[in-house]
Amino acid sequence: MQLYNKLSAKERAVLIQKAGKNRLTLSFYQYANIKFPKELRDKLFLAWHALDVLGRIYIANEGINAQLSLPADQFQAFKSHLDSIDFLKGIRLNIAVEQNNMSFLKLKIKVREKIVADGLMDDSFDVTDKGVHLSAKEFNEMLANPNTICVDMRNHYESEIGHFDGAVTPDVDTFRESLDIIEADLRKHKNDKNLLMYCTGGIRCEKASAYYKHKGFINVFQLEGGIIEYRRQVEQQGLTNKFIGKNFVFDDRRAEKISEDIIAKCHQCGSPFDIHTNCANDACHLLFIQCDSCKNEMNNCCSIKCKQVQNLPVLEQKMLRKGHGNSNDIFKKGRASHLPFKKDLRNIFESLPTKK
Repeated sequence: MQLYNKLSAKERAVLIQKAGKNRLTLSFYQYANIKFPKELRDKLFLAWHALDVLGRIYIANEGINAQLSLPADQFQAFKSHLDSIDFLKGIRLNIAVEQNNMSFLKLKIKVREKIVADGLMDDSFDVTDKGVHLSAKEFNEMLANPNTICVDMRNHYESEIGHFDGAVTPDVDTFRESLDIIEADLRKHKNDKNLLMYCTGGIRCEKASAYYKHKGFINVFQLEGGIIEYRRQVEQQGLTNKFIGKNFVFDDRRAEKISEDIIAKCHQCGSPFDIHTNCANDACHLLFIQCDSCKNEMNNCCSIKCKQVQNLPVLEQKMLRKGHGNSNDIFKKGRASHLPFKKDLRNIFESLPTKK
């Protein structure tokens, strides 16, 4: 009985190419009371491995958060399996805007304390008392309301390449960090403003909306299904697209195009560009934006120092890394002083957005 991956990412990529099948990338989440997450994890791995599902799935006592890909011809079988699980029956699946057969190359199903790392004590407030869910049409209408403050609940590297027109985009590295910043800066408007939130697929807003209602915000709203579902509804219903740029995604696609606008810059030369990459130095892996010209000049590295390390023999590089573990610092390009053209989002709350 296989409960873990036995193939490397490279081996899996070869098999996908040989299969010649189109794959679908999708995501879903559900808050639920799961008493035995490890048992559920093993059952899902067995069932989904048989359907050639690949992806990153987190299971906790509070629910499930899944981002995955699967062969398009297995979609109905996968949906039927979900419908056989009580708390997942009829769940909405967010189908990716842009497809890539290599979006995921391993099936990783992990048991975690929480399905989103929010750092909150859930027993201190009612997590089921959520904000009002809005469709794309309703979201556009609320966004145009001069009494609305729209807040991007994602991290700085996500909002830098794309966000809703007029949205506040906090300079944060984590979801938990944004909760306190937003609450502190908007506390004067708990009663007189509409707090309108959005994120990639909706899961972060589920918890955030309940948190802000607990903190005394009266009019709390969230985009149903996040940016992914918004794009689908905009196309199907012929609505005006209020999202500018790309939607950052946490798989090998890195982003999906929502509009034709390029709102970001290469962090090294300042030219218009909006594709993230990781520094090639294995001791760094900083996530940053690098245009093709700078990538060639810098050997896909974020600094001269990293370029020098990258040019060393492999064994020497390994010796330099010995004893140094990886960390979430790879997401902190906003703190990297050697990137001259990174977008500085600090103090963005000094003045609230005004509607024309």
